[in-house]
Amino acid sequence: MRLWSKISVWLFLFLSSSIFPQVIPKVTLSVSEAQKPTDVAIALQILFFITVLAIAPSLLVMLTSFVRLIIVFSFLRRALGTQTMPPDQVLVGLSLFLTLFIMMPVFTEINDTALQPYLAEEISWKEGLEKAGQPIRQFMLRQVDEKDVALFVKISKKKLPKTADDLTFDIIIPAFITSELKTAFIIGFILYIPFLVIDMVTASVLLSMGMMMLPPIMISLPFKIIMFVLIDGWNLIVRQLVGSFY
Repeated sequence: MRLWSKISVWLFLFLSSSIFPQVIPKVTLSVSEAQKPTDVAIALQILFFITVLAIAPSLLVMLTSFVRLIIVFSFLRRALGTQTMPPDQVLVGLSLFLTLFIMMPVFTEINDTALQPYLAEEISWKEGLEKAGQPIRQFMLRQVDEKDVALFVKISKKKLPKTADDLTFDIIIPAFITSELKTAFIIGFILYIPFLVIDMVTASVLLSMGMMMLPPIMISLPFKIIMFVLIDGWNLIVRQLVGSFY
């Protein structure tokens, strides 16, 4: 029986390969001489889009709310003293999805004003790029600090802009990143204060009891966790972080 089953399987495979021959696609990459100027323009556009895709992760990190979120969550984990809990993957995932939630109005405006008209061939790719940059520009300008803008204007030795519309992206982007770092560190410092108080009280109690060899973190960690859970800490932090961008 085993012999007949093997023979039948081999026969089925042979007939299948004969009746339905496998088609292996061939992928080629070729470079040919451009016959007209439009061929060069199309090649440059493809190169530009490939470059944008390559730096897309950096753009998502540096031009959105991701920086503030991930730094605050990292400060929170250090303040709790839970070492690697939550893991890095969880914090990055939470920051990423919150970033998509916060930036969704911006992405929707980019899709409506730039992407869809470009796909419908109503505007050129240059016009689409300019219109796509406007929502991101407005978002960064709402979060940026005037001192940081003045700093980079002074460093670049450019003329003082009369209005915010005169600012270029080479000034707005570093000013926005600097402002986000400063804001994130301020929030992290505020988060540290209640947990630091618990650590100090625990250390004082252990010292008064003569238990100097016992690490205070072993005693304070459960109290910090239960306090964070009772006050619904994740809800409060996420609500404040999301609200800080509006």
